[in-house]
Amino acid sequence: AVQLVESGGGSVQTGDSLTLSCAVSGNIYGTICMGWFRQIPGQEREGVACLDRRTGSSTYYADSVKGRFTISHDAAKNTLYLSMTDLKPEDTAIYYCAADDHGAARNLATMICMVRKASDYDYWGQGAQVAVSS
Repeated sequence: AVQLVESGGGSVQTGDSLTLSCAVSGNIYGTICMGWFRQIPGQEREGVACLDRRTGSSTYYADSVKGRFTISHDAAKNTLYLSMTDLKPEDTAIYYCAADDHGAARNLATMICMVRKASDYDYWGQGAQVAVSS
């Protein structure tokens, strides 16, 4: 099993930057894709970004955050990051770190990790609140 613990959430203003961290423990080397999702209460969980944990690269971003958010992984610290810049009120949500150890999150044609469905991921953190005011 894998344990994920997010940190770094908070309240910021439009245009500000914030970095979320996700500490990973347990059977880390069994994971393939790692990603970030976000959820507004009453709505479905939305994929934000992901990468292939084994290479730290092959990143994928949702169109809504492309150019503003950056996902990265520090293998030495077993930590996943989401650096967010130029934040907007519509970025307000609870952000969740997730891990896939079956490869279900990969596109079968390209083998690139994606964040299409929350159900593709096996492990989840408790969430970190991000609130962006105008």
